[in-house]
Amino acid sequence: MKKALAIALAAFMLVGISAVPAKVSAADTDLKIGVILVGDETEGYTAAHMEGIKSAAEELGFPADNIMWKYKVEENSDCYDAAVDLYSSGCSLIIANSYGHQTYLDQAAEDFSDCTFVSMTGDFAAISGKENLKNAFTKVYESRYVSGIVAGMKLKELVESGELTEEKVPEAFDADGNIRIGYVGAFPYAEVVSGYTAFYLGVKSVVENVVMEVKYTNSWFNIDAEAATAEALVANGCVIIGQHADSTGAPAACERLLKNGKICYSVGYNVDMLETAPTAALTSATNNWSVYYKYLIGAFMNGEEIATDWAEGYEQDAVAITKLGDSCAEGTQEAVDAAIAAIKDGSLNVFDTETFTVGGEKVDSALIDMTFYDYSTGTPTVIYQGGEEEAITDGYFSESSLRSAPYFALRIDGITEDAE
Repeated sequence: MKKALAIALAAFMLVGISAVPAKVSAADTDLKIGVILVGDETEGYTAAHMEGIKSAAEELGFPADNIMWKYKVEENSDCYDAAVDLYSSGCSLIIANSYGHQTYLDQAAEDFSDCTFVSMTGDFAAISGKENLKNAFTKVYESRYVSGIVAGMKLKELVESGELTEEKVPEAFDADGNIRIGYVGAFPYAEVVSGYTAFYLGVKSVVENVVMEVKYTNSWFNIDAEAATAEALVANGCVIIGQHADSTGAPAACERLLKNGKICYSVGYNVDMLETAPTAALTSATNNWSVYYKYLIGAFMNGEEIATDWAEGYEQDAVAITKLGDSCAEGTQEAVDAAIAAIKDGSLNVFDTETFTVGGEKVDSALIDMTFYDYSTGTPTVIYQGGEEEAITDGYFSESSLRSAPYFALRIDGITEDAE
């Protein structure tokens, strides 16, 4: 009944709205864009999307008043209701920024075929059969790798200066003499696994003898949980804390611990953490969402086809790291610049199979099932059938090429998850 009412409310908009509008003047356009956000400007991930959309719209001359915002929309049927409301208000392009919004946008795309829906970080647009459903993400694993180099340079400095030794800080080393680092993850999704693996490999490219412990908060944004998780990792001996969670909780915890005498540095996500952790923060991996939104809004305005799957990284400057903190080691900027140049020219592949093993063995094949399953009942149910694709090409795992959303889910040696 609720769905039927929603469709009825929106029905009057069916005339005059086109999913592929004709070319228009930016200043005079009547086109409207709707944006569904999981958070608001106080949450780093959402703030980055908001800034990207506003920046792109301003550059293209798309009127700010023609963008309608829905804040703090949970990943449930509220998303569908928000999409219906935006459609009823005249929006013919609707964007949602969180993975859990995708199934509700899919429902809206089914009901309103004359509107284009973009699910950021989504993963099944290509196999859904819907021409008006799109997915997009960045190759943020590239900037996570580079942020790992920043962390690795700091570890190297700590070791070479004699500050970090087994005699002085025994808890920071495992039984094999490997240095412990940690990672605050939101959920055990491929997006998070891809990111923390890239970060670890970046660190390892500088300091070979390193192991990493990952702990999950089961939330994208929980300041207290992220702080407590960072504190638990430091208590386990970790001296660098990375994160794929959206608050300042982990960097703030690292700053407190560092001031209390612990060797403890932070690599954040989304935004510059230096205001929160001026001494502990080294940098943050981040996305430049304006690159995608400029492409998307420009195509929308000009009536051009929008890519079903879009993913770009350093080559298009769609990812970056934030300003280096004062605590970074000497030579860090040069190491960062070299890595970015190598990623851009293709001589460095983040998931080079020569740089990691799984179960002690080199990975020569990684078949990715592109099928989308519903796990809500406890038994996987096929929603959209996809093929099985090989991700290992030319000696590396080719992330975000089969689709925009990450699918690297290998658990490589040297990383443990949720250890006690």
